[in-house]
Amino acid sequence: MNMAESVNPAIVPKRRLSDGGEIPCIGMGTFGSDHFTAEQVSGAVAGAIRCGYRLFDCASVYGNESLIGKVFADAFSEGAVRRGELFITGKVWNDRHGRGEVLAACAESLRDLRLDYIDAYFVHWPFANYHAPGCSGDSRNPDSRPFRAGDFMETWRQMERLHDMGLVRHLGMSNMTIPKLEAVLPLCRIRPALIEMELHPGFQQPELFGYAVRHGIQPVGFCPVGSPSQIGRAVGSPSRPDRDKAAEDVSDLQIPEVVEIAKAHRVHPAVVCLKWAVQRGQIPIPFSLKESHYIANLKCTTEDPLTDEEMAKLKTADRDCRLIKGQVFLWPGAADWHALWDEDGTITQ
Repeated sequence: MNMAESVNPAIVPKRRLSDGGEIPCIGMGTFGSDHFTAEQVSGAVAGAIRCGYRLFDCASVYGNESLIGKVFADAFSEGAVRRGELFITGKVWNDRHGRGEVLAACAESLRDLRLDYIDAYFVHWPFANYHAPGCSGDSRNPDSRPFRAGDFMETWRQMERLHDMGLVRHLGMSNMTIPKLEAVLPLCRIRPALIEMELHPGFQQPELFGYAVRHGIQPVGFCPVGSPSQIGRAVGSPSRPDRDKAAEDVSDLQIPEVVEIAKAHRVHPAVVCLKWAVQRGQIPIPFSLKESHYIANLKCTTEDPLTDEEMAKLKTADRDCRLIKGQVFLWPGAADWHALWDEDGTITQ
C-alpha cells in the first residue's frame, strides 16, 4: 500500500474524555450483522489499521474477537502500530451480567483480543435479557424482565472493579435512555466516560445526545449511515439483521437533505452522514469491507467540512426513525419494542 492510500493518524481529530485520555473522532465497527463472516470482518480490521484507523469497536457477541485479536497481535509484532496507539473497545453481553460473570467475560475478551487491557468496556444492553443468536424478531425469552436499577448496578459494580484492576481504562454504557441514566448515574462510583447509541441523520436523538454531553459522557454513534438498503450495500455498509427491519424505515442515504449536500460536495451520501456525525460531536463507528470505502470514511474527517448552513439543514433530516428496535429483548407482557425505550419519560415496567 502506498501513502496515497492511507491517512496519517496524527491528522485525524481526537476527543478528550471527561475522565482523561483521548479517543479518535471516528472508528471502525466490527459488527458484521448476519451477513459478513468473522474472516471478512477481521480482514477489514487489518486493512483499516494499515490505512490509519486507530479506533476499533469490538464486542464478544459479534463472534469475531479471536480473529480480530490475531490481527492486532500481528500488527504489533510487525511494527505496523503500537498498542498505545490503538483505542479498542469491548462489551459485556446480556448473558454475562451475573455475579462474577462480568469479570469472567472481560477476561475472555482480553484473551481473545490478545490484549493486557481494553481501552473502554461497555455494558452492551442495560438488562440481562438474552436471545439466541440469529433468532427471529418475534422470539421471546420467558426469563426476560424490565430494567431494574438495582440489577444494573450489580453489573456496574463489576465494571468498576475491572477499572480498579487496570483491565479496562474507561467505562461505557450502551442502549440507554434518559430515565435509565437518571436512575443509575447518581449511584455510580465511576461514571461512564462514553455512551453508545444509535445516531444518524434520520435518527438524531437530540434529547439523549444533549443529556450525555451535559453530563460529560462522550456519545458514540452506531448505524452512522442509517439503514443501508441497496445503496448502503454498494458502499459496503452491513445490512441490519432482518428482525429489525420494518416497512416504515427510512434510508438516510435517500433523505433529500443528505442527497442535496452530497451532490454539492461531490461525495457519496454516506460521507455526508459521517461528516455530520464528526462535526456534531459524536464518534461514528462505520464498517466496510472495501478499502476504498473505509479510506473515504476516514478522510472525510480531515477535509472539506460541512458549512454551518449545511449542518443546520441536516437538523431537518431527522425522521425519528429508530432502526435497531431491540424487540428480541422484550419481557413477557411488554406491548412492543417501544417499551424498551421509555418514550413517555419513565422507565417502562
